[in-house]
Amino acid sequence: MKMITSSLIAVMALGLVSTASAGQPHMQAAIDHLEAAKAELQLAEADKGGWRVQAIKTINDAIAQVKAGKSVGRR
Repeated sequence: MKMITSSLIAVMALGLVSTASAGQPHMQAAIDHLEAAKAELQLAEADKGGWRVQAIKTINDAIAQVKAGKSVGRR
């Protein structure tokens, strides 16, 4: 879980650095990568002591935060 959280923070940080860029391709790439990670977790075996479900929730939160950052960058 710690590694997943660290990875999410790194992906988000990379995306936030380029918020000023036209079209925000890095922010969109971060969302795409997060969506891919979520899809992999959804395909994984369900019995992971609750960590798989928590990781999916964390990814959903990260996606929402990146989308919020994108909307701020459009202003």
